[in-house]
Amino acid sequence: MPFLPDHTPDLAHAAHQIILSASDAEYIDQLIPAIKQAASAHRTPQLLRALAAFTDQREKEIQSICSSNHEEFVTSVNRLLEIREKTAALTLNTLGLHDSIQASAEKLAQHKKGLVDSRSVRHNIDDATHALHEGLDVLRQANHVYDLLGKKNHYGALRALDELVKVHLKQIRQYQLAQIIQRSIPATQKLIAQAVMADLTTWLYQIRVTSQFLGDVAFHRTGLRRTRLRDRIERTASLERYRLNSAIELVADETVDFDVLDNEDVQVDFTPLFECLHIHHALGQSDKFRVEYAATRRQQKELLLPASITLSDDEDASLMALLEGIAGFAIVEKATMHRVQNLRSPVDVEELWDSMCSTAIVLISKALDSVETAEALLKINGIIALFLQTMARWGYSVHALDSFLLTLFEKYAELLKRKFSSDFQEIVSSDDYMPMPITNLDQYDKVVNVSWYEPDKAREDLRFPCVLPFSQMYPLCCIDIRNFLNKFYFFSDDHFQHRGVIDDTLKTSLDELLTDSVCRSLVERLQAKNLGQIVQILINLEYFVIACQELEELLLAARSSTVGSGPIALKATDAFRSNMKVAEQRIFELVNSKVDDLIDSAEYNWMSTATPTEPSSYIQTLTGYLSNIMNSTLLSLPREIKELIYFNTLSHVSARILALPLSSEVKKINPHGVTGLAKDVEYLVHFVDGLHVPILKENLDELQQTVLLMQAEHPDEYYDVASRNKKYGRVDAVNGPVLLEKLTYSVQSTSINEKLSALSSRLGMKS
Repeated sequence: MPFLPDHTPDLAHAAHQIILSASDAEYIDQLIPAIKQAASAHRTPQLLRALAAFTDQREKEIQSICSSNHEEFVTSVNRLLEIREKTAALTLNTLGLHDSIQASAEKLAQHKKGLVDSRSVRHNIDDATHALHEGLDVLRQANHVYDLLGKKNHYGALRALDELVKVHLKQIRQYQLAQIIQRSIPATQKLIAQAVMADLTTWLYQIRVTSQFLGDVAFHRTGLRRTRLRDRIERTASLERYRLNSAIELVADETVDFDVLDNEDVQVDFTPLFECLHIHHALGQSDKFRVEYAATRRQQKELLLPASITLSDDEDASLMALLEGIAGFAIVEKATMHRVQNLRSPVDVEELWDSMCSTAIVLISKALDSVETAEALLKINGIIALFLQTMARWGYSVHALDSFLLTLFEKYAELLKRKFSSDFQEIVSSDDYMPMPITNLDQYDKVVNVSWYEPDKAREDLRFPCVLPFSQMYPLCCIDIRNFLNKFYFFSDDHFQHRGVIDDTLKTSLDELLTDSVCRSLVERLQAKNLGQIVQILINLEYFVIACQELEELLLAARSSTVGSGPIALKATDAFRSNMKVAEQRIFELVNSKVDDLIDSAEYNWMSTATPTEPSSYIQTLTGYLSNIMNSTLLSLPREIKELIYFNTLSHVSARILALPLSSEVKKINPHGVTGLAKDVEYLVHFVDGLHVPILKENLDELQQTVLLMQAEHPDEYYDVASRNKKYGRVDAVNGPVLLEKLTYSVQSTSINEKLSALSSRLGMKS
């Protein structure tokens, strides 16, 4: 058993203090704590012993006092006994009180402990209640985040989440709930980001779906701007040199307030994009969002572009849908770049634009193989030009597609040339090659208006029916040429930047058409033996020369000022002009062929026994033929050409007649034979004199002087140079002596052999 310390002196001191109390109250005040202390320390007996000891001591002191003072002592003893009795009674009372106090103290201690425990529990309950309320507030805030998220109020949800983190969680950071919620914050942020991205994806899908309609609205807007520009040009001619999207046009059109992205037909709301960007910025994910957005737009670009398109003569919806979709997509990209800073860089936007343009060019190029008419290509050009004008207004570079228009134009020019080449060949092949009859004034006006033709008579002096010098193929070709020019320039709308290319290609194509399809076809028909057809071809060629000259002036006037200066020369002009010579030569050939046939029929009896009295029948027929064709078949030819034909024909006639006596079959020629030849020559000279064209007689000078030489009384003077130059200067130096050798002055009957020789000579000339 452990050693217990002895607290008796303390209890004695306490008892001493109790006894020495000055008053009952002080006594009680001293007694109760001493009893409580002894009871709590389980030292009540010690206290009683201390009190008893103190009592014994006092008794001893009293006895000592009483011994000396007996009576007083006895009295004191009695009093003491009384006191003792009272003390005993008091002690009993004290012990009872002590027990009562001890019992009350224990009960009080129990109650106090219960109270303390109750207060602790209550405090814990209050703390728990407070923590619960705070936790409920946090949970309500957390639920509010999800409620806002469910209502697609993503920005509000993000703000509520931020408030939860910065305010509410700090209040319960000592609880595990705060840690649980704190760990869920990134997931909630990710959920918000996913939700806003889902909304953005939906928005992007709607944008992709409406891109084509947006492009259609933009195209319609550009069409209206075109119309307004034309109206301004009609009112103010000086504005003609300003094109769509020029500074002047843009300023003039500023009064028209129209937003392609926000109008009664289409509305593009960028709020989802702004919200998504702001939320990602708040989450510190701006760079990630930019990358994802750029990747999404690239994917949408791929989905926007089809694998192929169809370009048929009757359907252009496929091309229109493609370009409208590209336009709508690009407009949204440009608007995004301007409205949202640092989201879309100009490099990214231009890269997407270039990619879409390249793909569009490839798709259109592949589909062009199925296009077979120039009209279809003209529609395609109009759609592309509308697209380029629309996108140029939005600041996009249209150089690639603008260059592609050159390829489109080359195919357009080729198809146009092919079509008109077929038309020209059909016109040339179906022509009757007769002067064109005109039955009334209205028909005459139509022909004159479409043809390059200057009438030689005033309109009021005309009498119908009448004929025009050219055949009907000429005005028909003129109509086609004008249509060809107009359709060529149809391609040059108010956007096409390559007017110089059109001018050069038009000149080249027109040259090829006129040269290959018209001129060559006419030349091929020169092989015909119908003189009237050849004459009409020559007349047509002459008018085509005039038409080419007019076309050169027309092309010069229509040429773009940026191409250059100087005259325009069509190769077709020289081709028609040179082939006029071919036609003239063909006329010479046909006429000379007939002349040859007539001269071959000549039956000269060079050794005739009688003097002829009449010109030969062949020379009469020949001059009649020349007169007839000049007044009928060749009547429509210009005077210069008719004189040239006469000149050539008479030269040929002279040479052929002169060749008759020079034939190796003719051995001798007597004066009667010379006279017959002289009569024919005289008849021919008389015919030429009647034409009243002095220069034509020069063709007969050699023939006349040769006949005079053969009729001369002194032919030997031919060998005298002076006389020969004076009288016979045109006689060939070789032919003269040959003919003189054949002359004989004997007129007698010919022998059988000579007759046979003459007959053989005539047969030889006819062969």
